[in-house]
Amino acid sequence: MPLAPLVVATILAHAAFNGSRLTISLAALSQAASPLVVGSIMSLFAALPMVLGVPAGRLVDRVGVRLPILVATAALVLSVALPGAWPGIASLFVAAGCIGTSFMLFHIAAQHAVGEASAEGDRKTNFGWLALGFSISNFFGPTIAGLAIDHLGHRATFLLLSTFALASLLVLTVRRESWSHRPHAPVQRERRSTFDLLRDAELRRVFLVTGLLASAWDLFVFVMPIYGTAIGLSASTIGLVLGAFAFGTFLVRLFLPWLSRHLREWTMITATFAVACVAYALFPAMHTVPVLAANAFLLGLGLGATQPSIMSLLYSKAPAGRAGEAVGVRSVVLNASHTVLPLAFGAVASLGMAPVFLTMAAALAGGGALAERRRRAERA
Repeated sequence: MPLAPLVVATILAHAAFNGSRLTISLAALSQAASPLVVGSIMSLFAALPMVLGVPAGRLVDRVGVRLPILVATAALVLSVALPGAWPGIASLFVAAGCIGTSFMLFHIAAQHAVGEASAEGDRKTNFGWLALGFSISNFFGPTIAGLAIDHLGHRATFLLLSTFALASLLVLTVRRESWSHRPHAPVQRERRSTFDLLRDAELRRVFLVTGLLASAWDLFVFVMPIYGTAIGLSASTIGLVLGAFAFGTFLVRLFLPWLSRHLREWTMITATFAVACVAYALFPAMHTVPVLAANAFLLGLGLGATQPSIMSLLYSKAPAGRAGEAVGVRSVVLNASHTVLPLAFGAVASLGMAPVFLTMAAALAGGGALAERRRRAERA
C-alpha cells in the first residue's frame, strides 16, 4: 500500500471536515440561530457516527478498504457543498449529520488501510505518518475556512472546502488499485457480538485509554475559550493559545517515526498521561498569555503522541478479520466523547474552571497509573 497518497488524501479530506465544522457553526450564528440550535447542529457531527461506528468497521472488514473510502469521500464532497448550494438552517442540520457520518467511514477505512497493509514492525511508524497528516489538516482546515469566510462569505467557503474533499477523491481514485477490495466477500453468518472485543483485557485497556485521552483533548478545545474569556483574554489571544496546542501536536507527530523506534507502546502512553496530567494541574495557576501558551504547547506534545501507539496495539490485539470492527468501537468511544462530554464539562464549569482542570488531571493520573502497571507487566 502506498502510504504517501493515503496521507495526502487524508489531509485534504480532514481539512474539508474540520473547516466545515467551523463554517457550519458560524453560518448558523449568522442566521440568528440560538446557542441551543447551534449546539444541536454540531452534535450531529458525532451523534450518528457514534451509532454507526461498529457497523462501518464491520463493513470495512468484509469488503475491504476501496469501496468504503471512495463512497465516503464522494459523500463528503456532496455533504460539504450542500449548504453552499442550498443555504439555510435545515441544510446545515442535514450537512452536519452527513459530513460527520461520511468522514467517520473515511477515518475507519484509512486507519484500516494502514493497519492491514503494514508489517508489524512498521505499523506504529506508519500510523505516526498518518497522525502527522491529521495534525497538518487540523491546523489548515479551520484557518483556511476562517479566512475564506471573512473574504468570500459562508456559501463560497462551503464550496471551496468541498474542492478539498474532491481533490482527496481524485487522489484515492487514481490509486484505487492499491486499496484492498473484496467485492464478493460472503456476509458473515456467524453472529459475533461487539462485546466479544470488550471481553479482551488488552482491548479494554486500549478503549479506556482512548476515552480518557479523547476527553482530555475535548476539554481543552471546549473550555479554553471559556477560561480565556473569564480571565480577560481577547478572541485573537485565545486563538494564539489554541494555536500553541495545535503546534505542539504537530511537532511531536513530526518526530513520532523516530520516537516509535525507541519507545514501546505502553511506555509512550504512560508518558502521555504524565505530561497531560501535569499540564492540566498547572492550568488553574496560569493567567498570563506566555505561560498559558507554553502550557498549551506542553499539553499538545502529550496528547499528540498517542494515536500511533494506540492504533498499533489495536491491530496487534484484535481478533483475525475484526480489526476494522475494533477501529469502529474506538470510533464510537471518540464520538461519544465529542457528543456527551461538552455537556458534562459545561455543567461542571458552572462551579469554576479550577475544578474542571483538576478533575481532568485526576482522571489522567488514574489513567497513567493503569498504563504504568501495563508497561511494567509488558517488560516483566
